[in-house]
Amino acid sequence: MNSQLKLGIPKGSLEEATISLFEKAGWKIHKHVRNYFPDINDKEITARLCRVQEIPEYIQNGILDLALTGKDWLEERQVSYGPKDGDAPVAVISDLIYSKVSNRKARWVLAVAGDSPFQKPEDLAGKRVSTELLGVCKRYFEDKGIPVQVNYSWGATEAKVVEGLADAIVEVTETETTIRAHGLRVIDEVMASNTVLIANRDAWNDPEKRRKIEQIDLLLQGALRAESFVCLKMNAPTARLEDILGLLPALNSPTVAALKDPAWVSLETVVDTHVVRDLIPQLRAMGAEGILEYSLNKVI
Repeated sequence: MNSQLKLGIPKGSLEEATISLFEKAGWKIHKHVRNYFPDINDKEITARLCRVQEIPEYIQNGILDLALTGKDWLEERQVSYGPKDGDAPVAVISDLIYSKVSNRKARWVLAVAGDSPFQKPEDLAGKRVSTELLGVCKRYFEDKGIPVQVNYSWGATEAKVVEGLADAIVEVTETETTIRAHGLRVIDEVMASNTVLIANRDAWNDPEKRRKIEQIDLLLQGALRAESFVCLKMNAPTARLEDILGLLPALNSPTVAALKDPAWVSLETVVDTHVVRDLIPQLRAMGAEGILEYSLNKVI
């Protein structure tokens, strides 16, 4: 077996976010105009750009060894997938919850016109539903026993209801901003999805490729986790040390180092980005000085 790992990078909405995540993890991916085979600064990896919808089958068939796709497309393409310690052809190595605009799960929702009489899925019996996630949508309505006409949408799905081409849509959203901008109203959630790192089973069972896959997984997760944290460093008065430590969250415990002047100590800790704006003024009020905040590349 060729020991060079064949890596699939999702083309489209996840493309730039994925390339940025790999860069934070330590791999620089350089794209070429009209070329689906970008350069990557690792001789053990060969990369290619692929449509996210096609990646599950490429992994299942061994065309790719490792790739990132969405759980929604694993379900849509109905490939055989399972945990990395199982035996399904597609092994789910880890969840990597990120997207083009946020680090939260995406939702495929059932939406109708804001002024329509439809309040629940059952109200759509006999109506037209437009979506890109055709298979999942059909199974959703079949499981509920609701007869609807499900049509494939080639794009601009939110506009289908406005244009009178559908009575409802099933569309992916993170914030519902675009849904609301088109005057639509969500009446149910069809499924939640997030990005997953998946591998071909034969590649995962190959010791050399598994070593590389585990390295990539570890550093991608570390880079993704780092986006939620910053490092704070400061000088703190020794007399207020216990009070200040009571304010400071940390992954384990803050680092406290003695300074030449015994009246002061140096503190360093990693904190959640969401608490920093409230925490810094409190630290300043307790006498902390020289407060530094800096971002992190990886948290392992």
